[in-house]
Amino acid sequence: MIDEKIIKELLPRIRKIEGQLKGLARMIEEKKYCIDILQQIFAIKGALKSIGLIILENHINTCVKETIYSKNDEEIKEKIEELLDIYKKFSK
Repeated sequence: MIDEKIIKELLPRIRKIEGQLKGLARMIEEKKYCIDILQQIFAIKGALKSIGLIILENHINTCVKETIYSKNDEEIKEKIEELLDIYKKFSK
């Protein structure tokens, strides 16, 4: 579960990304230089990755931690598999 503090940290970042996406659309409509468009895409990608890392850290510190403390081997195994799967997707 995402903590209120983290929500307050993430929402402004998400709104900034929304602005970047609108800027990206405008750049494409205005037929801006390809490299400039690509730089904007990489900036958006980096901002999304940053948000993803914050959410992942929160997940580890809450859900995964609770599961480990439960000492339920099956649930722990599921959480580890879940983390490995998301890591594989995230690292692409």
